[in-house]
Amino acid sequence: MSDKLNIILTAAQDHATQIVAPNVDAWNAAKAWPRDASDKAGVAGLTGLYAPEEWGGQGFSLADGIQVYEQLGFADGAYAFALSMHNICTFAGCGYGTEAFKETWARDLTSGRKLANFALTEPQSGSDPIKMYTRATINGDGTWTISGSKAWVSLATEADVYFTVVKTSDAPGHKDMAMIAIPADAPGISFGPLYDTPSYNFLPMSEMYLDKVVVSEDNIILPIGQGLQGSLMAIDIARVSIASGCCGLMQAALDTALSYSKNRKMFGGKNLDLDGIQWMLGEVATDLEASKLLYRKAAEALGTPEGPLMAAHAKRFVPDAAVKAANTCTQVLGGMGLLQPYGLDRLSRLAQMLRIVDGTTEISRVVIGRALQKRAAGLPDLPVPKGFGEADQDTAAVAAE
Repeated sequence: MSDKLNIILTAAQDHATQIVAPNVDAWNAAKAWPRDASDKAGVAGLTGLYAPEEWGGQGFSLADGIQVYEQLGFADGAYAFALSMHNICTFAGCGYGTEAFKETWARDLTSGRKLANFALTEPQSGSDPIKMYTRATINGDGTWTISGSKAWVSLATEADVYFTVVKTSDAPGHKDMAMIAIPADAPGISFGPLYDTPSYNFLPMSEMYLDKVVVSEDNIILPIGQGLQGSLMAIDIARVSIASGCCGLMQAALDTALSYSKNRKMFGGKNLDLDGIQWMLGEVATDLEASKLLYRKAAEALGTPEGPLMAAHAKRFVPDAAVKAANTCTQVLGGMGLLQPYGLDRLSRLAQMLRIVDGTTEISRVVIGRALQKRAAGLPDLPVPKGFGEADQDTAAVAAE
């Protein structure tokens, strides 16, 4: 680990333990994004992780920068998720945006003075981005007029700019898709009621409505024809980032169970002295170590042909392991694990949320299944038993001719 990476991970750990963890319950009660906290994250260097240093970023590789969310996830998975999406947008803006966009936005985004979020999903389509109704019309002066709606927009009403995927024609498919950054103060942008979420109320999420919103061509992030491809890359980064945050969540759940069971007296001894408790928590510990190895390997694969599959493996396995860890650790505390002060109910709900956002566990299984089909096609055939009277397909075809 480089000295630079060690410094940023320490900064993330300090931010998690000193800023996020002591205040997250109050943030949830207030149902408001803690802008002061994200401002401090910016000062700590946590809001421009992958952006070039020339634009005020840290210049980390994806593989290195993604480890930050493991530290943040120890305090709160939703907070880690929000900052991960901001970092992905900042990475896209600094890497693919126009020079005019970078001059206007880059340093404000890398410093955290302004926040960004990604808008792809629509109310009617969920995991099917091809079924997109948001349309952009390109005007004679080069501006884009955009109308449509997006769903599950994080940092709704709070972000300063929304990296939005649009179609530019009524033709089916994705070849006309593009990504454009829409400023939050653009006339015609509005938001629906905030979603009533169970344990991450401080993270505002809602639908976003675009009514003839006019945006400068300077704000094009990915041109026509590259919108879907770029979005899928962003989602792969998000999936691995979520897996990283889940590892922090698992560590928090495990530490809570250990801190409780080492002193809880039962049957003439301490809970942690019982084989059954040790086996339960040992399984969580093994899943945690396996999850760390998997998300880090997936992070190293991002941007390569293996990236999407490895991201799917990480998103399939690690959030499931986090749900299991939160439930197991709750069980170790017994009835006390249901009480709010111990925080395990919040971790359970967060883990379930992280199984769903940016591609459900089932979508990851689809990606993995297709990869297995592709691999199977290249393997030699093995003899398969046939039923009585069943003819080989080739033999039957010849007979038919």
